[in-house]
This record gives sequence, structure tokens and C-alpha cells, in this order.
Amino acid sequence: MTNTVTEGRTSMKALSYTVKASLITALLVLTSSTIGTLNASAAKAPRTVSGYESSLNEQVHHKLAMLPWYGVFDNLEYQINGSDVTLEGQVVTDVTKSDAEAAVKSIEGVTRVVNNIQVLPVSPFDDQIRRAEYRAIYSQPQLSRYAMGVVPQIHIIVNHGHVTLEGVVANEADRDVAGLSANRVPGVFSVTNNLRVG
Repeated sequence: MTNTVTEGRTSMKALSYTVKASLITALLVLTSSTIGTLNASAAKAPRTVSGYESSLNEQVHHKLAMLPWYGVFDNLEYQINGSDVTLEGQVVTDVTKSDAEAAVKSIEGVTRVVNNIQVLPVSPFDDQIRRAEYRAIYSQPQLSRYAMGVVPQIHIIVNHGHVTLEGVVANEADRDVAGLSANRVPGVFSVTNNLRVG
């Protein structure tokens, strides 16, 4: 990932030399082409910034997905504003919260990390619901494929008996089956289905 950022810097230097050469030529010739050259280089600048943010987005996503304690009962989200990253979501342990912040701070180019991740309260009642929700959702034949991989795609967040489903599923039917399965678990006060189709 760092190579992408480095390549962006190299292309900016090349762009800088090109702009300087164009300006010198324009001044010598004294034509109206100077304005066109400056506008063309100014139009390229936003693409470089969005390329940087795209690269940063990939790096942040990768760092968070690779956290050792990040699992199906955690939900991590983030927003990037320039070189500032804001972390949000819910996690079961405070270790995951601090590891997420440290991982994002280690990314080259990140100047500030705001950690708004909520650590869910320790609760044997919520732990029981987590296990029951996991069995109810991932035992469904059409949803079992989402359990594949290191971190399952459907995240189950339980806070004081209230369940929230987060993640991405392939279609609306899978989203509905997950929601219905979550609602069938006894002892749950409410279910919020935030699964996205994508």
C-alpha cells in the first residue's frame, strides 16, 4: 500500500517539472497557452488528493480487518477527512479499541486519530444472546457462506439485550432471513437490521 502513496509523490514531482517547463515556454513565447497549462495542472491536483484518500482508505480497512481480536461480535467503522481518521463502532473488549487506534496511527500519512469506539459492557446475559444469535443466523443454509473467512461478514452487536446486525450481504433475501433469524432468539429486547446489500 505504501508504494501507491510513494508513486503518487513521484508523479507529483514529474508534474511539477512539467508545469515549470510549460511556464518557461509560455513566458518565452508570450502566448495565451499559459492559462490553459495552469488550468490543466490545477485540474489534475484534486485527482491526486482523492487518490491519496483512496489509498489511505485501503490501508485503514486492511489494518482494522487484520486486528487479532476483531471478530463477529465487533463492528468497526471509520471516516477519513484528509489525513485525519475517526474510528467508530462497538467492540467487546477494550483491547480491540486500543489496538484499532494504534494500528491506524501507525499508517504513514495519518496525522490524527479520533477514537470514538464504544466498548460494550461485560454481561453474561449479552454473551448468552451473542452465542444464540450466532447459531440462529449462521445455521441458516443460505447464510452459512457469510461465516467463511477470518471475520464473518454479518456482525452481531449486543448491548443490554438489544441486537444490531451490521455488515454486507449479497441480496435483500439474505438480509431478511438474517433479520428474521435474529428476531427468533428468546430474551432479545429488540433487533435492528443495518445489513447493507452490496
